[in-house]
Amino acid sequence: MKKLTIPDIKARKGDESKIAMLTAYDYPWARMIDQAGIDIALVGDSLAMVVLGHTDTVSVTMEEMLHHTRAVVRGTERALVVADMPFGSYNSSIPGAVKNATRFLKEAGADAVKLEGGRNVADTVEAIVDGGIPVMGHIGLTPQTATSLGGFKVQGKSAEAARRLMDDALVLEDAGCFSLVLEAIPAPIAEKITASVTIPTIGIGAGVDCDGQVLVTHDMVGLFDGFTPKFVKQYTQMRESIIEAIGQYRHEVQNSTFPEQVHSFAMRPEEMEKLKDL
Repeated sequence: MKKLTIPDIKARKGDESKIAMLTAYDYPWARMIDQAGIDIALVGDSLAMVVLGHTDTVSVTMEEMLHHTRAVVRGTERALVVADMPFGSYNSSIPGAVKNATRFLKEAGADAVKLEGGRNVADTVEAIVDGGIPVMGHIGLTPQTATSLGGFKVQGKSAEAARRLMDDALVLEDAGCFSLVLEAIPAPIAEKITASVTIPTIGIGAGVDCDGQVLVTHDMVGLFDGFTPKFVKQYTQMRESIIEAIGQYRHEVQNSTFPEQVHSFAMRPEEMEKLKDL
């Protein structure tokens, strides 16, 4: 499989075959996502909630994100690997942001990084891009700062707020982002943003007119039981199937029906006789 590159993704702007992106946090999931033909594997800071059990995304650390990014990189051959920069890794200083972004490429093998914010992070984005590191932007609902936004709510519902989002998109494009995630914004606004920028937009709760879509994989396959956002379509309920399988295993162990002979190893009779002599 040919490894996708940043130019490959940018070339999909306006393509009828839209960009498919999913989160991945470890080697097995990265392998499955890659083999299914997903274009971008996002090592999302949603790791904090759906894998590590935190109640928000801000708790995940740089070291944890690097650790999981390495695993995802080992599991992908075709997909572009984008790593979320965790809260605090790019907010304090521009030099610190460039240093942390560099670690994702140099130490973890990621192809690009993603960070949240609009014009407030434009200078940071520009500095990271100038350092040779591709950046994916993220506007609308930004989970790392959801508290200041009033919680996990749709953004850009008023004309003034929508105009700010449209301006943010243009500013981030000018700063050098190669693509933009649009999260939880009205579909008509996402359509306008998509038409106004020359880089691909990837929607999550932003309607069908974006150049691509992304979901948290654990939401999409029904593995996370915390809550299910309105914009998530669950394609299967793996959690229920897994719990059923584990319950069956427990039952068979307790009743000595597992393991069976087929799961066990034999010993030659003559060796058993020797053992008796010993």
